[in-house]
Parts: sequence; structure tokens; C-alpha cells
Amino acid sequence: MSNAAPSGNLNPAASLGRDIKQVREARRMTLKGLGQATGYSEGYVSKVENGHVLPSAKFVQGCDRAFALGDVFTNQRERLLEGAYPRWVATYLEMERRAWRISDYSPMYVMGMLQTEEYARAVLRADPRESADSLEGRVASRLRRREVMKREVPPHLWVIVHEAALRTVVGDAAVMARQLEHLVHEAGAPNITLQLFPFDAGPPPTGAAFTLLTFTKGPTVAYAEGVQGGRPYDNAEIVSAATDTYSQLQAEALGVARSTARIMDICKEYRRDE
Repeated sequence: MSNAAPSGNLNPAASLGRDIKQVREARRMTLKGLGQATGYSEGYVSKVENGHVLPSAKFVQGCDRAFALGDVFTNQRERLLEGAYPRWVATYLEMERRAWRISDYSPMYVMGMLQTEEYARAVLRADPRESADSLEGRVASRLRRREVMKREVPPHLWVIVHEAALRTVVGDAAVMARQLEHLVHEAGAPNITLQLFPFDAGPPPTGAAFTLLTFTKGPTVAYAEGVQGGRPYDNAEIVSAATDTYSQLQAEALGVARSTARIMDICKEYRRDE
């Protein structure tokens, strides 16, 4: 809100919750009244206003309708979620939203767009730079990446995941089993291709995670992450080398059917360990 006090060091949930509370009180509306207007319980509204939970997209849309504010809170939630990430991540997410083809190689973790909520939370919690205050905002922002696949014409997502990523226990066996089941389910979509690079294929042509983003207009961009963050590369020589590497990964990885079968075998192992 333009007339709200500065957010200071408030996390995304607390910042948005405070602004919703200010408007509700200015309109002389009770917690129960806002809950009825948005389709949520009085307790949920209280948790939102106190910054204990990041409000859902449906809730802030309900607030915008109840307060006749257009898309003010909806847009604020989106900005806060994007702000929960470092600038280099926000840059990548913007490019990811514009791409018509996304080709990803993940040697350590399941790629963010295909992560379950509990898997994403465990991955982000493991980062020593991650604060408890920003964790839930980061989780929600990561899950929002799925929305690009719900466009009327979604991009084609081609994912090559190394077996090491599926053998690295994130959370516990139950979390891993559900993540692998989700991975296989998502791979059933017509615009998603999933390949597994197995241990027995030998060393891959690269040990680094990277993504190729192809657009309807403009050059393909290679995106790679390092200890200091991520960086896009549009230099023709670098992109060409990355494209060649991805082609080699595709050739050496298992085919789609065998990849799915191997992933489900690994999933069964986790289910036995629960």
C-alpha cells in the first residue's frame, strides 16, 4: 500500500499481513467479517495479519474484492514473493516466464519447478544463508514457478536429472518417495520430457547444473549457478557449448520410458525405508 509505513526488516508474510490489517481496521471490518468475505476462517485471517502464514493467492484476491482495491494486494503479494529471492534469482524467474522451451540439467536436486512443497522447504532450509523469517516466502515463491506451466500455451520443459539427485535424501524417505511420485506424475504431461542420467552411464559431460532458455524472439540464454549466485549467458560461443553439452546428456541418459521405470524403482526403495 502506498500510504503504509515502511516495511523495514519485515518478512514477506509479516509485511503483507500488516497492510491487510491496516486496511481492514480502516474499513471498520472485523476479523470474522473479512474471513466471511474471503471464504476463510477468522483464525486464518488472524494468522495472516500477524505474519504467521503467507496468505494464499485466493485470500489476497478476496481481500482485493472485499476492499474494492482492484489488484493491490494481489500485486503486492507477487512483488513480495519475488523480493524474497536474491536479484539474480528474480532475473532468472522473469526469463523463465518468457521462455517457450526450458531445458534443464540437475545433478544434485530435482529442479525447482518440479519440487513438492515439503521437498522445496527441506532444500531451502539446508542453505546456511537462509533465515527462518524468509523461508516460507521463498518456498511459496518457488512453488509459484509452476504457474508458467499453466499458461494457455505452456513452454516445453525438458528435464534431465542425474540419479545422484534422486539418491540424495532431502528431508526423509517419505519426503523423497512423494517427490519422486510427483516427478513421474508431472512427466506425464504432453509438454514435459523427463530423462534420468543413471550412475551406470559413467561420468556425465558436466557436473554443473545449468538451464537453456529458448524464446520466440531473441537468442537462447544459458543460465548457470555458482557459489556466488546465478548468471545468464547469451554469448553465442558459450550458448553453443552448453547446447552441445545438453545434446550429449540427452544421448547418454535413459529414454523416457526407462527413466520413468528407474525412478519408480528408486521410489519403491524409499517406501520400504519409511
